[in-house]
Amino acid sequence: MPIHEKSLIRPENLVTHERLVLEGVDVSGDWSTFIEPRVVTDYNENLQDEIAALPGGEFLHRCWQCGSCTNACTVNAINPDFNPRYWIYLVRLGMEEELLRDKDIIWQCVSCHKCTYACPRDVNPEGVMKATAHWLELKGLTERKPSMLFDEVFSEQVFATGKIEDGRVLRQFFAKTGQSLFQDWLVALVRSFVRRLPLGLMMRLGFAGVFRPRTKGWARSSAAIRDHVAERRAEERRALGLPAGGPEA
Repeated sequence: MPIHEKSLIRPENLVTHERLVLEGVDVSGDWSTFIEPRVVTDYNENLQDEIAALPGGEFLHRCWQCGSCTNACTVNAINPDFNPRYWIYLVRLGMEEELLRDKDIIWQCVSCHKCTYACPRDVNPEGVMKATAHWLELKGLTERKPSMLFDEVFSEQVFATGKIEDGRVLRQFFAKTGQSLFQDWLVALVRSFVRRLPLGLMMRLGFAGVFRPRTKGWARSSAAIRDHVAERRAEERRALGLPAGGPEA
């Protein structure tokens, strides 16, 4: 993959001189810039295989670095540092250290799928971004984001009851993230509901919040879903060479 990446030249390794004269010749300015040598100390030759083993990363090997994904990216239009093409490039080269420099913005993918539609090689860049974010999570290389906690609360309620009760989801999410339940926007929303929703519907919503209804015959489905999730997580951890179990298992 003979592609020169200017991004790999770290700013802290550039040596410039505002004023420099050598043997009577003024060599001030950027044209005389020197780059300090560096050594990649944590090259991961298995990085591509690890991310390809996760959901969404299966076709990572097809990428030919045309840049269509980044050109179509909704987030890149706002934040130029969000660069799917560049990250796929790093993954394929095994440059884990460079990839980790952007670990806090890889999560910004909004799953608009514009990159996927634009990709001429069916790489599924959106899936690769999700697989990369999941890889960071499994490796313990990123903190547990609020979005991750919300997904856990939402999924657990589906697994347990086969239904979604929005009030319970919000309460549990706020509890996990240390947020107050009495936020101005939420209070205003509830007041609006109280004024506009029919009394019968309000009573059913209240009943659902207190008694936590379940989908009929859900026990067997719940057990099957939990078994599948556990098996999938175990497979993913094995693919990454991680021990069984873990906080997310």
